[in-house]
Amino acid sequence: MANYIPPVQSKISQIIDVIVLLVLAVGALYVPLFLNLVGSAQTSNVPDNPTWEGLGQNPTMVEKWNELGYATAADAAELITARFDYSFSILNLLVMIVVVVGYYAIVLRFSGKEYREVISEKFGDK
Repeated sequence: MANYIPPVQSKISQIIDVIVLLVLAVGALYVPLFLNLVGSAQTSNVPDNPTWEGLGQNPTMVEKWNELGYATAADAAELITARFDYSFSILNLLVMIVVVVGYYAIVLRFSGKEYREVISEKFGDK
């Protein structure tokens, strides 16, 4: 059985790979911001002069809020009263399905040749 020797990648190709992966990672984090797909927390009416009791917090919760750096109820009121939008969009779901299936197809297409080469080297042509 022949030993598989992978092709050697040049330094410039490695640098380009790292840059592309960095751009993709940062893009995956910031594209939703640019498309206004984030920020689903919508604050409700924050009461004037909120108290911990008025916000429905017990002493254990107050202690944990203090540990997180929220010394007063007024500091944490906006976060406590935030409500989230759980609306659902069929269009967003379909776009996500197309992206995931498309990515899978591209990975299979691009790596198919390499898989066949490695299998033929390990097990021979059949």
